[in-house]
Amino acid sequence: MPNEASHQKPIAIYYEQPNWFKPLFAELDRRGTNYLKLDAVEHSYTPDDHPEELYSLVFNRMSPSAWNRDHGDQIFYTVGFLEHLEMRGVRVINGVKAFRSELSKASQLSLLDSLNLPYPKAAVIHRASQAVKATAGLRWPVVVKPNIGGSGAGVTRFDRADDLQRAADRGELAFGLDSTALVQEFIPARGQHIVRVEVLNGKYLYAIKVHITGETFDLCPADICRTTGGVELNRAACAIDAPKSGIRVEAYEPPADVIAQVEQIMAASGIEIGGIEYIVDDRDGSLLYYDTNALSNFVADGVNVIGFDPFVKLVDWLEAEAAKTQQQALAGSR
Repeated sequence: MPNEASHQKPIAIYYEQPNWFKPLFAELDRRGTNYLKLDAVEHSYTPDDHPEELYSLVFNRMSPSAWNRDHGDQIFYTVGFLEHLEMRGVRVINGVKAFRSELSKASQLSLLDSLNLPYPKAAVIHRASQAVKATAGLRWPVVVKPNIGGSGAGVTRFDRADDLQRAADRGELAFGLDSTALVQEFIPARGQHIVRVEVLNGKYLYAIKVHITGETFDLCPADICRTTGGVELNRAACAIDAPKSGIRVEAYEPPADVIAQVEQIMAASGIEIGGIEYIVDDRDGSLLYYDTNALSNFVADGVNVIGFDPFVKLVDWLEAEAAKTQQQALAGSR
C-alpha cells in the first residue's frame, strides 16, 4: 500500500550506473514511495524549464567514474544540471558543491590541508613531463592517479624514478578527463586494512574495516562480498560490474575524534551522504585521510556486516526531507 507521502511530488533519483542502486530502488518500491528515476545517460533539460514544479527533491547519484563506462560526457553535464536545479530552488541532496568536491582529488587534499587534517603528501601536475620532478620531497614508492578518479581507475604505483620517467616518456600515465593528476606517496597500510566511514545527513552512520591485499587500488566497499570470517554476503548488493570476492570486510567503530573529523570534512565539502576513507601508515603510525566520496553505495548485505540495513535509514531520511521541502514550499506560497 502506498505510504502517506505518495501524494507528494516525487523524489527524483538522478543516476548513471543502474546496477549500483538496485537496493535503493527496491526499498523505495517496497514502501510505495513516490519517486522517479532520472537516467543521466539519456537526460536533457532546457534553461527555461521549472524542475521545482516536478520534484520534491533531487538525489544526485552521479559517479565520477562514469568515464570508465564510456559515460564521461555526463560528468560536466551534471555540473550544469545541478546548478540549474539549485538556481530554480530545488532541494538537491549532494548538490553542485558536493559533486565538485568529489570531482577533484586535488581539491580534496587542499580542503584537508585547510582544515589542518592529515593526508598523504602529494603534488598536483598537468603534464607527464612534470611527474618525476614532482616526486621531490616524497617518500617512495609513489602512485600517480587521475584527478577525476573512481574506484581506483588509472592509479599506478612506481617504485623507482627511472620507472616513472619511462612511463611518462611512453605516455603511459593516466591523467583523465581534466588532464590533471596527483603524484602521491604510496602508503603501506598498517594491519593490511583501510577504514571507510559513512555519513547520512552529514552525521556518522557506520564504519567498516576493509582488509586489502595490497595488489589493488580499487577499494569500493559496496563491491565487497565476504566477511572477515569468509561468509559470502548478499551479492545483489554488490556492484555487478566489478565484484571483489577476495576482499574481506568487518564492522568497526572509529575513535570519537575521527568521527568528528569525518563530519567536519563532509560539512566543508557540502556532502550530506557519502564516505571517507583513511589509512594508518605502517611506517610511522600516522592516520591519513585519502579519499572523499559523495557517491556511496553502502556496504554489501549491511544487516550481516553492521547490524542494520543502511538503505532503510537512507529512505527514511529521503522521505522526511521530501515532506519537509514540500511543506516549506506550501508555506511559502501562502
